[in-house]
Amino acid sequence: MPRHQHPSRDKGPSQRQLRVGEMLRHALSQVLIRGDIRDDDLSGVSVTITQVKPSGDMRHATVFCEPLGGKNADKIIRALNRHKAFIRGEMGHMIELKFTPELRFVEDNSFAEAEKIENLLKSERVRRDLSKPSGVEDDEP
Repeated sequence: MPRHQHPSRDKGPSQRQLRVGEMLRHALSQVLIRGDIRDDDLSGVSVTITQVKPSGDMRHATVFCEPLGGKNADKIIRALNRHKAFIRGEMGHMIELKFTPELRFVEDNSFAEAEKIENLLKSERVRRDLSKPSGVEDDEP
């Protein structure tokens, strides 16, 4: 393998990326809890930071977040992105990295997907299918 290729390039995030992501998530949560951001779209809103994924070079980070209750997510994500420079600056005072990554906020849809799957599993058709003995086929179309 050539020297310039990293063996874990296609194997997901490195241990360092995971550690830095978690450090960034904690710092970001603290900034949001303090409530220093002056924006009507964020006033009185609770946002859960589910994950922060730094890029391989640690220059950028994608912040996955979900507003409590999932309401007005688009508006809240836009507001967070409007204030990302301020948030980044505040985080820079809290973390011990040579360079604080540029932030990009996106909605974490995993909760909505999980709820959709859960509702599907609770549906009458699925319950009916699960209650049939194994090997019995349904005659209905």
